[in-house]
Amino acid sequence: MVLEKILDMVAEQFLLERDTISANTAFVADLGADSLDVVELTMALEEEFSLPDTPEDALSEIVTIGDLAAYVTRAME
Repeated sequence: MVLEKILDMVAEQFLLERDTISANTAFVADLGADSLDVVELTMALEEEFSLPDTPEDALSEIVTIGDLAAYVTRAME
């Protein structure tokens, strides 16, 4: 469920068709995301999933959509 919601949010933010991205999609290499894109998405996820603020060092470890889904799942526990 977390991954599916994140895929929907990424598709919306990057103006993509949902079926063109997956857990293996890399934010920078595949989507051309910059740091502002990542911050905006992170803020939206914090609001959507009622998460605490994401530490800067956690952001640096998130490369793919799957990494982000794993982080959100851990943060919700």
